[in-house]
Amino acid sequence: MDKMIEQLFLDSKSVDKSANSLAYQQILILTEKKVDWTYQIWDRLLEDLSHPNNHQRSRAAQYLASLAKSDPENRILTDFPLLWQVTRDEKFVTARHSLQAIWKVALAGPDQKKMVLQHLIERFLSCEDEKNFTLIRSDILQGMRQLYDETHDERVKQSAMDLIERVYDPKYKKKYKTIWK
Repeated sequence: MDKMIEQLFLDSKSVDKSANSLAYQQILILTEKKVDWTYQIWDRLLEDLSHPNNHQRSRAAQYLASLAKSDPENRILTDFPLLWQVTRDEKFVTARHSLQAIWKVALAGPDQKKMVLQHLIERFLSCEDEKNFTLIRSDILQGMRQLYDETHDERVKQSAMDLIERVYDPKYKKKYKTIWK
């Protein structure tokens, strides 16, 4: 990993909010495409999934989700439970940001896509006991929409439609359907 990228990861933990924010944005842009330095940062990101600072947990989850496509060893298949755990973080904003990024893991390959979809579907069906479950469902459907937009996999779209049909509240059913218009 070159010094510039290493500095970005350091800056993303900076107390200087401007440097922190800029580094965060830059890392997300860099990880939109495959990179060759994934494993130089992977273990640090795994550790940061349980960092005392919720911002670091959130960012580590988002970075790992984005780096999954640059994971030729398929480590994400083993490490996914640690990443998924952050989608249930005690801080709702952290959980939500992690959940909003998790769909990117599915871009790494068919096994990753299957795993992510299984988790998203299960969470959608079981989250009614959670606080803010309508937002969680919305984020899940939005993630599925983003995955569909990237892959054009009709099975993803059909899975989302099937989930929406299981919603009893007409207000939320209508809201969720707008994600797919």
